[in-house]
Amino acid sequence: MLPLVLTGCAGRHNWLASAGAEAQAVEDLFWVLILGAAVIWSLVIGLAIYAHQTSAPRKEPQARRFIVWGGAALPTLVVGGLLIWGMVILRDITAKEGDLTVRVDGERWWWRVIYDGPDGPFTTANEIRLPQGQTTLFRLTADDVIHSFWVPALGGKMDMIPGRETSLTLTPLEQGNWGGICAEYCGGAHALMRFDTIVMPPDDFRTWLAAEAAPAEIAADDPGWQVFLDEGCGACHTLRGTEAQGPVGPDLTHMASRERLGAGIYAMTPENLSRWITDTDRMKPEVDMPAYPHLSGAELEALVTFLMSLE
Repeated sequence: MLPLVLTGCAGRHNWLASAGAEAQAVEDLFWVLILGAAVIWSLVIGLAIYAHQTSAPRKEPQARRFIVWGGAALPTLVVGGLLIWGMVILRDITAKEGDLTVRVDGERWWWRVIYDGPDGPFTTANEIRLPQGQTTLFRLTADDVIHSFWVPALGGKMDMIPGRETSLTLTPLEQGNWGGICAEYCGGAHALMRFDTIVMPPDDFRTWLAAEAAPAEIAADDPGWQVFLDEGCGACHTLRGTEAQGPVGPDLTHMASRERLGAGIYAMTPENLSRWITDTDRMKPEVDMPAYPHLSGAELEALVTFLMSLE
């Protein structure tokens, strides 16, 4: 059974990957707890076996000292020390400063992500990009119910509570695409509320940030743009630099540059996007976005081509 169990210790959601400074601190605490538990268990079982096998009488004062020091004082010191260590780790990962600040709002069931760009804040969705080796301060809120923000390979998790802002810091040390998830049950599509966390070299991150902050490039005569307007997509979605300024759903300004669709659950391909538009609830049950099954043929193809051009 052990090889089957160990398969859970791999992949982009592996919290033992320790690709971030905060994750390394949590992992160190985990291994100390595991080793400490193993030592204590061995001592307790060993003493139990010894007591069972020996019939020699014990003096009451010796037994009393053993109970006081071994059963009360030592556990208090060990547990107290571990508590203080854990609180120090919690203090470090909830600091109020970072090289970069990113605001994330948990929605049903997706992530609104707000960066500070060269010309002010701008919004994206369901994908977070971070500079390698720099500390990012996340300011976390929730729109409806309690969610929980967790990138297992980079650090600990933090609850997102409606009406309250919580904070979390992550310092990624390794480049890659690390999976993020909601770690607090939040409703029907909870298991499908994911996001990508892409760690990039600092120079590449600055280039991406400038490009992501730019408005959408749209040709006024694009037939897909006309379908987008006719179907009322702009009432829910924003395309910066256009008349589409819907505040309800994810910002689509550069949606085609994201690696996944549907809050981290499908690859960003024309085929998946077509299904997402026409059969939304089947792809993600209980999602708020309505399906558009009447779109087909040239109209659907034009809309998909338009959306896939938003890079």
